[in-house]
Amino acid sequence: MNRRVQFLRAPLIDDGHGERLGAYVPHGRRIWASRDPVSDGEKFRADSTARDMTDRYRVHYSRLAASITLADRLVCEGRTYGIAGIKEIGFREGFEITARALPDRV
Repeated sequence: MNRRVQFLRAPLIDDGHGERLGAYVPHGRRIWASRDPVSDGEKFRADSTARDMTDRYRVHYSRLAASITLADRLVCEGRTYGIAGIKEIGFREGFEITARALPDRV
């Protein structure tokens, strides 16, 4: 595990007409992770376009990692990813997080 990742979470804000998501803000501290790109074959089988930058991150089990949901985001080396999948590894050993890079803002 040689990368530092930061999770982001958008708080729910009551706008008077029901709740909506606020701006994404850091959630917890940065943690160590490993990153593996998803192979082109896996992307093809998942019916994903080749332009998608999809990576798999592995993190050790922690209360922070266990609280992550698909609504959260992940930041690694300046790039922001949407979380597409979370899978527990073993019993409280860690998590495998599949994440897709979000378009850069202009």
